[in-house]
Amino acid sequence: MLLFWILFNLFVLAMLALDLLLHRSRRQSFRGALVWSGVWIGLAAAFAFVELFWHGRPQALQFVTGYVIELSLSADNLFLFLVIFRYFKVPEEHQHKVLFWGILGALLMRGAFIAAGVGLIGRFEWITYAFGALLVYSGFKLLRQGETEIHPEKNIALRVFRRFFPVTEDYAGDRFFIRKEILYATPLLVVLLIVETSDLILTVDSIPAVLAITRNAFIVYTSNVFAILGLRSMYFALAGLMDLFHYLHYGLSVVLIFIGVKMLGSHYFDIPTEWTLAVVLFFLGASILASLLHPQKTA
Repeated sequence: MLLFWILFNLFVLAMLALDLLLHRSRRQSFRGALVWSGVWIGLAAAFAFVELFWHGRPQALQFVTGYVIELSLSADNLFLFLVIFRYFKVPEEHQHKVLFWGILGALLMRGAFIAAGVGLIGRFEWITYAFGALLVYSGFKLLRQGETEIHPEKNIALRVFRRFFPVTEDYAGDRFFIRKEILYATPLLVVLLIVETSDLILTVDSIPAVLAITRNAFIVYTSNVFAILGLRSMYFALAGLMDLFHYLHYGLSVVLIFIGVKMLGSHYFDIPTEWTLAVVLFFLGASILASLLHPQKTA
């Protein structure tokens, strides 16, 4: 099993290096973003077929369900990224670099969270109830997302960072640091910091959601990785269409509440993975369809 962990992570590093090489010095076009989004979804589908023939239908379904949940939650986070980039007026040609390093950091954080989550559940069974309650709370909190405004400048990590580290007024190309009389951070590093802390908050919700589907660390990790790797290209593909999916957070909130209830009741009843996947797809599809049928009015 250790060999598969090593091979999978080598594959991920190779794909990240290829993507960085292809998009290092130019803004990713809408068409290119669509192509790369399709590539990542295709790779996830291929991995699901590998799981189907390698470990059978149950584990393949667990991967697909976990992937759909993670991709949906990550896609919702794209709205936050868009707000952050607009607030800090990040040049379009530098957004790819922020997302690249942000996703690399997200992979490391999620790997640590998955290892800790699986270990805690295996050792302390009551942690299952804590994770379930967290998901239900997050679901109800997400219901009120449309009623609140996002204020990137109130990010605690940003406020602490600015207190101890000098930041330049203007961007310096795609550089994170610049040396004058002393070493300064650029606003691009500030944006990266906010993206990372935002993903950390998302991780607290997303990892328990997949742990409710399976305790197999390899499945939880691979479903997370495939969802995150496609996030960057998906951002550039959907950046101009974000306002279309204004009801998506309602569908995601119901999914989180459902998964939380599933986790809370795991010792009393078992919901088959097929039903879980069907419920997730139904509510996500319904929220997207409602968004398209009832476009948001703009001033």
